[in-house]
Amino acid sequence: MFETGDYIVYGGTGICQVMGVTTMNMDGIPKDRLYYILRPDGHGDGKIFTPVDNGKLVMRRVMTKKDAEDLIREIPDIATLDIQDDKLREEKYKECLRSCESREMIRIIKTIYIRKKEHFAKGKKVTATDERYLKQAEENLYSELSMLLGIPKNEMEDYITARLDKVQKV
Repeated sequence: MFETGDYIVYGGTGICQVMGVTTMNMDGIPKDRLYYILRPDGHGDGKIFTPVDNGKLVMRRVMTKKDAEDLIREIPDIATLDIQDDKLREEKYKECLRSCESREMIRIIKTIYIRKKEHFAKGKKVTATDERYLKQAEENLYSELSMLLGIPKNEMEDYITARLDKVQKV
């Protein structure tokens, strides 16, 4: 169980802070069922109430700063998604996003970057589907890394690129 003040990744919402645990006084809801009160990062006073035992959405602790730094170093070794069929690839993108796992976000990002390069080399644009999933994966990954490393989210891609360049030169 998470504690008040913990930062977690909550499904597609992303980073949230646990503001407390409560019960609900509503018809049709068991009086003893516990709910987290979550505040989505960057949404001011917004609140989400979700059952502590919610099995539908992934809730996990944010990684540590060391985990984040290790993850960035491991990016070259994280495999891309090698799926040629557009529908199957989109299903895999969805599965990766639902997992809320940072390595899966990297798999999406790396896959789409490679696809972008291939498309541009042929004088084509990247698909709208790829663009949509790239933005979602970057938002999820960069939000968590930004919070942990103290780097603005809009500078995260440049930071990662610089770190990878540095590692590859060693």
